[in-house]
Amino acid sequence: MSSSNNNVARYFDTMDYGPAPESDTDAREWLARHAEGFGHFIDGRFTLAAEGAHFDTAEPATGQRLARIAQGSAKDVDAAVAAARAAQPGWFALGGHGRARHLYALARMVQRHARLLAVVEALDNGKPIRETRDLDVPLAARHFYHHAGWAQLQEREFADQVPLGVVGQIIPWNFPLLMLAWKIAPALALGNTVVLKPAEFTPLSALLFAELAAQAGLPRGVLNVVTGDGATGAALVAHEGVDKIAFTGSTEVGRLIRTATAGTGKSLTLELGGKSPFIVFDDADIDAAVEGVVDAIWFNQGQVCCAGSRLLLQEGIADDFIARLKRRMQTLRVGSPLDKAIDMGSLIDPTQLERVRSLVAAGVREGASCYQAPGALPPGGSFFPPTLLKGVQPASTVATEEIFGPVLVTMTFRTPDEAVALANNTRYGLAASVWSETIGLALGIAPQLQAGVVWVNATNLFDAGVGFGGYRESGYGREGGREGCYEYLKPRAWAQRKPRADDVAVVAANEAADARNETPLALPAIDRTAKLFIGGKQVRPDGELSSSVFAANGQRAGEVGTGNRKDIRNAVAAARSASGWSSATPHRRAQALYYLAENLSARAGEFAARIASLTGVAAKAAQAEVDASVSRLFAYGAWADKYEGTVHVPPLRGVALATVEAIGVVGVVCPDEAPLLSFVSLLAPNLAMGNRTVIVPGEKHALVATDFYQVLETSDLPGGVVNIVTGPAAGLVRTLAEHDDVDALWVFGAKELSRDAERLSVGNLKRTLVDHGLATDWHDLASGEGAVFLRHATQVKNIWIPYGE
Repeated sequence: MSSSNNNVARYFDTMDYGPAPESDTDAREWLARHAEGFGHFIDGRFTLAAEGAHFDTAEPATGQRLARIAQGSAKDVDAAVAAARAAQPGWFALGGHGRARHLYALARMVQRHARLLAVVEALDNGKPIRETRDLDVPLAARHFYHHAGWAQLQEREFADQVPLGVVGQIIPWNFPLLMLAWKIAPALALGNTVVLKPAEFTPLSALLFAELAAQAGLPRGVLNVVTGDGATGAALVAHEGVDKIAFTGSTEVGRLIRTATAGTGKSLTLELGGKSPFIVFDDADIDAAVEGVVDAIWFNQGQVCCAGSRLLLQEGIADDFIARLKRRMQTLRVGSPLDKAIDMGSLIDPTQLERVRSLVAAGVREGASCYQAPGALPPGGSFFPPTLLKGVQPASTVATEEIFGPVLVTMTFRTPDEAVALANNTRYGLAASVWSETIGLALGIAPQLQAGVVWVNATNLFDAGVGFGGYRESGYGREGGREGCYEYLKPRAWAQRKPRADDVAVVAANEAADARNETPLALPAIDRTAKLFIGGKQVRPDGELSSSVFAANGQRAGEVGTGNRKDIRNAVAAARSASGWSSATPHRRAQALYYLAENLSARAGEFAARIASLTGVAAKAAQAEVDASVSRLFAYGAWADKYEGTVHVPPLRGVALATVEAIGVVGVVCPDEAPLLSFVSLLAPNLAMGNRTVIVPGEKHALVATDFYQVLETSDLPGGVVNIVTGPAAGLVRTLAEHDDVDALWVFGAKELSRDAERLSVGNLKRTLVDHGLATDWHDLASGEGAVFLRHATQVKNIWIPYGE
């Protein structure tokens, strides 16, 4: 037999892969054209760094120098924001169809230059060319196509919304091009302009995209790219000319950004870290689930925020599953990113490599056994082998900390309830995978998982039409789909709000009622002190303190309890224990709201008299406020079983169910104006969507809220669903913001209250809805009622369900 025949036979016997390198010629030529260094891309062209500073980037796979990059300064950020601000009015005025044509051109541009973009991304990031070629670039194009459609439909589908303005976007190094598309496509589609700050390690695909976008005809100033390190990002976050910050990255940096933007009025979305569970039940297709694990944790070397890094196995299959998984690990190939036959490339840099090594060592010290796939790693670069840590305890470091590398930890469970408990035993809540051939079991588990995305018998599925984002310390906001569009819009009515003034509400209400000369109703003095309302009953404040409430004529109208930190703690505990309200049917919640409206209507005269006495509005205006409050309760009763999810049809054999879920425990702080209507307008949407509330009435007219106790007591709300704590707003806002068992916080009132709510909520990164001291017209349906409040009272979970063989 000939030597060549022997070689052929050997390949059939061993099934070894030979190298299949992708050419990097075009990418190297592009880099050579910028050999003297890249500038920032501002106002449609490359510009020199204002302070002349540069730094080098390196190829993760070799450690060799790749490019010279401009270091952005505050002056560079100023120039980029100014260019974006100048371009924004014209970009929005272009209209939806005009912007759609530009986004369509960007999508086609990505497809035309797909190979160049894929190679540059692999060189810059270290991930395999198969991933950049087959996932990153096609999905980036898909985002521009999808959002071109939203631009075309904007005037019809978002008629009551307007763009935010100038958006600052900061993207990470693990998916540079894809994160760019996720962020700039919706922002540009809906009429905003962008200043993008790519990651320090991986700026090249953003600079290449900006260069190609200009060639594709994107108007000057619409997209600006400023490169640099964390200081550049901080300058962008702090810039007063930026209307929104969209950030993807670590939870630690997310907290810093939340703190820096607090009280500035900037909109903020955060897509942060994760520690996602991968749950396998004993009836799962084990071989399919093993392949799912490979995609979940060793895709992009595990440098994925939603990586399935915690493997939870039902006890009966654990040993068999681990044995099969180890055999599969032995076939994984680690090598050059440009080799089309490899499974894993390089970690991003030596710092990340050392972090992964140290965390694995910590896991072993804490009792885990370590298995690493055999085989030599390429010389140079930042390579790390596929790693499995077995025997991990739920509280161990590797089970709780995001490793951000190719490291899988595994634990076992016995029952579905135990699986859910283990899965939710994390401060994060980005994604989860559930594997079971019993679809009823999988769909029963999915709603119980505290995660923004759940994949059933699949993992790491993404699409531009399906929202992506997390719960808890994985951030807030969504990217993709209709829900992602709202992150780059604001209600037209809210855009017209003005700073609140103390006398505006009274004058407006009197004029609206056409009764300015009527004598306000008067009540006799009340010889009692209203208590707090916690857990379904009236309770004395912990400090046994009270404060006076005065009528509009200056006379003392009564006293209310002065709540303190312990009262808030008790109220939150009562709300947390009333979790059954969140699982109650929408019909049940609707009936409760209608009954509240019925009971309030029966006491309309009493409430009107109280409002007139306290605020000084005329009798007719006071009655109008009560009538509007009854109507608002009816409106949210109507919405309770109608504000629901949808079914997405992504480009795969399957569907994604976008389910609307309650947030949990929501703290609510009410303004002084329209004391009953504002109270009801902030309480009712939370009740309708299944949240439990701790609500602080406006301090000035708090007796209106304490009168509401009787309405609650004669209704059929379970105890703990509504808890009312009166007292000075400043101290109670701080307590609610710092309480880690409060999931969201709504604050309407003085500007300082909004600042404190945002700044102090960073502990558990709770969602906030604040008015920054701008007055809301609570009688106006566009401002004081509707979908904007329902969106803030809910979070969207997308459950992916592939079907077929």
